[in-house]
Amino acid sequence: MPLSSRSAFVSPDGPKAAAAMASVFPRCTSVRLPASAAVSLLLLLMSVSTVQSSQGDKEPVYRDCVKLCVRTNCTGARLRGFESTQPQYMALTGWTCHDDCRYQCMWTTVGLYQAEGYRVPQFHGKWPFVRFLCFEEPASALASLLNGLACLLMLLRYRSTVPRQSPMYHTTNAFSLVSLNAWFWSTVFHTRDTYLTEKMDYFCATAVILYSIYLCCVRTLGLRQPGISSMVGVFLILIFTSHVSYLTFVSFDYGYNMAANVTIGMVNLLWWLCWCWQNRRTLPYWWKCGLVVLLLHGLALLELMDFPPLLWVLDAHAVWHLSTIPVHFLFYSFLIDDSLYLLNTEKMGVKVE
Repeated sequence: MPLSSRSAFVSPDGPKAAAAMASVFPRCTSVRLPASAAVSLLLLLMSVSTVQSSQGDKEPVYRDCVKLCVRTNCTGARLRGFESTQPQYMALTGWTCHDDCRYQCMWTTVGLYQAEGYRVPQFHGKWPFVRFLCFEEPASALASLLNGLACLLMLLRYRSTVPRQSPMYHTTNAFSLVSLNAWFWSTVFHTRDTYLTEKMDYFCATAVILYSIYLCCVRTLGLRQPGISSMVGVFLILIFTSHVSYLTFVSFDYGYNMAANVTIGMVNLLWWLCWCWQNRRTLPYWWKCGLVVLLLHGLALLELMDFPPLLWVLDAHAVWHLSTIPVHFLFYSFLIDDSLYLLNTEKMGVKVE
């Protein structure tokens, strides 16, 4: 249901209702519309026709608000004033005057939606979040950082516990570095959503899934037949290269990206579960691996809960990232147990399962 720009700005209760409406949304931006511009904006938006769209950034209220804000604040002396007073951390993370206008107008539109009893809309494909310092999505950025720290902590524990002679040592280390890189870009993306950071977040997440398949391949086949794991590795690199090339040079298709990741994710899930089932009687720690892959795929379903962020901070995506933090400890516990088992069996000359 689109907003009616006229009813959104004209309240039958007069100035008091308008003031109450203005207090609904936070003012977390350094751009401010002068009084004369606010009056002009009011008159301008009252004449805007209704648009059949529930998307916040497609609303005439939002679009015209941004246009007027940019025209008023982002040129000449006002722009220089904005740049001179903007905190350094905001400038370093690429926040511009235009971005601040979009941020302020987003909350203006949210307030109007709520005042008229409509569901909170998304803007540019995302829910509205309160910006904290330079963090665009504070909860998701924090959750990504904590995932990265958990991964780093367990990598250090793995290196201090497992000798380098273990057959899976180097493959596991490489997997950890790929994972750390993915969580780094996830943190960056949720801090500042740009064309580059979005691509890096998506591509690095795909790389983690593909390398998990390679890790499974090495564990199940490569220790006895290294040639097979090498061929699978080359094949996975070709898949990744083709995937990235298509999304970069042909079309950044979100539907295709989702379908591709679900497909390789299912391959990863089924391969690991088959290995767990085959070794359930011989390896006492098999359940750790099985539980990890089931948890990771099960927790991903949290994304389906898609809801407006609680307190304008915590949405389903952030909940998903927070829920995966403990999984790192269980997975590396499995990797440590398995690597030590492989080392011991190799020393005893026992056939690896």
